[in-house]
Amino acid sequence: MNVHLSQITPSIFSSLGLTTAQDYLSVGPSPSGRELLFLIDGFGADIFEKYADVMPTIARLTNIATIQTSFPSTTATSLATLTTGTLPGIHGMLGYTVQVPRSGGRILNALKWDERVDPNIWQPVATLFERAVAENINVTHVAAKRYENSGFTRAVFRGAQYKGANVAADLIAETKAALQKTPSFVYLYVNDLDSAGHSDGVGSDKWLAALSMIDQMFSNLMKEMPQGTRIWLTSDHGMINVAEKIVIGQDNPLLEGIAVIGGEPRARHLYLSPELDSPAARLEVASKWEEFLGNRATVFTREKAIKDNLFGSDVSADSFDRMGEVIAIAQQGLVLLDPERADKEGAMIGHHGGNSEIESQVGLLTTTLS
Repeated sequence: MNVHLSQITPSIFSSLGLTTAQDYLSVGPSPSGRELLFLIDGFGADIFEKYADVMPTIARLTNIATIQTSFPSTTATSLATLTTGTLPGIHGMLGYTVQVPRSGGRILNALKWDERVDPNIWQPVATLFERAVAENINVTHVAAKRYENSGFTRAVFRGAQYKGANVAADLIAETKAALQKTPSFVYLYVNDLDSAGHSDGVGSDKWLAALSMIDQMFSNLMKEMPQGTRIWLTSDHGMINVAEKIVIGQDNPLLEGIAVIGGEPRARHLYLSPELDSPAARLEVASKWEEFLGNRATVFTREKAIKDNLFGSDVSADSFDRMGEVIAIAQQGLVLLDPERADKEGAMIGHHGGNSEIESQVGLLTTTLS
């Protein structure tokens, strides 16, 4: 079954009776009116095959499908796709960092935000959470307390009642409480695996410990949830370990013509200075990158990115404005480091954002508690 990340949440909400949502996955009516979507940040589809012995509880779940994420395979973009049911060209969350149009080169970090940017305007699509609440479905977002009032939460999770909790037992307790009423939907999020992957790499001791801990949490969760709760488990992206690093502009011509670097090491938005920007200038920069990197990167001008539906078949005026004039997707094990952030970016072992299968495919697993 070919399933896209944008189809998961509409299908689940459809099962709870949301009249404006489509059941793309043929999940049918909710068994008990209680639906739980557990999102493990950084849990790629390949993990299910390779590390089943580290996560015995999760490994026993029914594997529904391999899910394709949008580009870039990064949290900000994927979670907006998940909660709006639309593609990045529509919701406008085009990456981890993008240039704010007409700001003189200011960068918006989607996860850290910037109080000068209104989340409701930046991401204008009504979330499925808002649509569900309007039809009297209880919607709760359970995650770490630090995310509660972030601009990102207000941009892509609005509508849900936020319940902040910082340890597994409290996350489980908040989830259980939220599922008492029906119909109810809970979105539960953990980022320990992604964090361990970035710092120590996929397969490292720290990463394996995080995966084992999450599996134990999931085991405890299953024991606590009300009978009849249907649990879905998915992710926002997978992750690869770095094999080669290039600092943009260091002993290479990659900085020529570029004013602002956005995106992240596997998926770069490159912005030309407005006075030098033109279709010809974009082609020139793109060909310079292609010449230097060869098959280690896929390079798009903005025009080609739109023509090739890189962000989906529809692109809003806002998305067009935010997109890099040139977009470079690292291939194989390459990362493209921003010279101003090379120390921090270069210290990370695990990366994502690119369009490789490992980065852009996640699983969708399910079980219904009897």
